[in-house]
Amino acid sequence: MASHPFKIGMLTCQRFPQLYGADQALCANLHHRGVDAHPVIWDDPNLDVTAWDLLIFRNTWDYFEKKEAFFQFLVELEEKAIPTLNPLSVISKNLHKFYLKDVEPYFKLIPTCFLEAAPVVDLHGLLPVDWDYFVIKPAVSAGAYQTSIFNKNEIEKALDLYAEKFKKEDWLVQKFLPQIKISGEISMVFIQNEFSHAVRKTPKEGDFRVQSMFGGQYETYRPTSKLINQAFNYLKTIEHNLLFARFDGVMDGDEFLLMEIEMIEPDLYFEFSPTIITSLTEAILHQINIICNKK
Repeated sequence: MASHPFKIGMLTCQRFPQLYGADQALCANLHHRGVDAHPVIWDDPNLDVTAWDLLIFRNTWDYFEKKEAFFQFLVELEEKAIPTLNPLSVISKNLHKFYLKDVEPYFKLIPTCFLEAAPVVDLHGLLPVDWDYFVIKPAVSAGAYQTSIFNKNEIEKALDLYAEKFKKEDWLVQKFLPQIKISGEISMVFIQNEFSHAVRKTPKEGDFRVQSMFGGQYETYRPTSKLINQAFNYLKTIEHNLLFARFDGVMDGDEFLLMEIEMIEPDLYFEFSPTIITSLTEAILHQINIICNKK
């Protein structure tokens, strides 16, 4: 390890200037292991990225509201060759949900239409007739941001709300699966390509959003070894060893239908794993050694 304390910036946002919840404990654990780790607000105008040996994306949970500024931030990190976790190449691709097209050889996706920005979008002709409900979400988003659900008789209503937005950026239109209201959404967490734990998230009565901020309820989930291996086989295709990744999807009978893979700054549901802070700390220390050996 370096002769001076290794400086890690734990990237966060203005809403959580001291990091969110358990990420504070992770930061403290890194300090205990001799690492100089501190919260860093990613869009602080006084931030000097060159002051840090490594930046870790953790609570940058407003990036989708400030897309252009965030894209420019990533460009700055690349130009100044600042090491990051996850790596910038992974983050840049994962930002835009059209990456899901490349995942199909490994996972069956929830039925999805990928809409590139266009002056006119024909939702009537686009939506399959067997879609009773559909969800519209931005290609760059998180936490159900600008996401809405409609039934098949509300296409005009959807166009009223989204027609102008369709002109400016890319979108996903996905079939809404009623299973999510009953069996919930499954999230599988991997730390350094090893399975850590999984969570089932169910929406509150009358809602479709599973996030806790909207009243969603979380509980421990035990995926099959087949499903874990499915995710692991996909992770092996990524050139860089990841600090973390989270696979989100819905069980349709015995089949897992993928919604997305979170590789930027996912909630890792620390409270459902007594060992995750230790696992993350060890993984970060491993990455520090790799960085130091390259210098």
